[in-house]
Amino acid sequence: MQASEIEAMFTRGTGDYVFARWERPIVPVVFGVDDATLTVVKGAVEAVVALADHKMAETDPELGANLMFFFFSDWAELRAVPRLGEMIPDLDALTHRLEAAGANQYRAFRFEANGAIKAAFVFLRMDDELSALPAEVLALNQAVQVVLLWSDKAFTARSPLARAGEAVVLRPDVGDLIRAGYDRVMPVAAGDPSHALRLAARLAVNGGAGA
Repeated sequence: MQASEIEAMFTRGTGDYVFARWERPIVPVVFGVDDATLTVVKGAVEAVVALADHKMAETDPELGANLMFFFFSDWAELRAVPRLGEMIPDLDALTHRLEAAGANQYRAFRFEANGAIKAAFVFLRMDDELSALPAEVLALNQAVQVVLLWSDKAFTARSPLARAGEAVVLRPDVGDLIRAGYDRVMPVAAGDPSHALRLAARLAVNGGAGA
């Protein structure tokens, strides 16, 4: 992955380069699924966190849980979730916009004072498209997309996952980029495109693609 490709992965539709990773240990909680799917989702998060060489915990001292997954059938259901509006600004208006757009997923983030990811919320409306996906694929895809603050365009043309025989796995280049982003010499947040050059350098040092 070249530096220009890396830059595109964190350049938003507004043209701003915005990178952020987690600093505090990740504590996931999952709503709206059975125990089997719960295990799959948490397993996917654990796998991606291990890949990043980051940490998980049983509880967050400030938030309790800081990575929340919501599975539901209609956006209107979110408007009835107690206290969710306290965590997601303008929840009512947001869900109406997503409803009107026919969206089946949405991710929201909160940030530390230094720009690192503080909390993430994953909303999945289980329409026919998402319901057709194996739970393992859906969970891994979402776990990858909250481990870093990717561009809103990062995976519109190409999924972060790839098929390896009968299995669906994380693309090696995306995995390498996650590891580089969590390298201890790298900042937890960045807003300058030169950061992409540093990521490319880490990929080269770690045996990935160079700049």
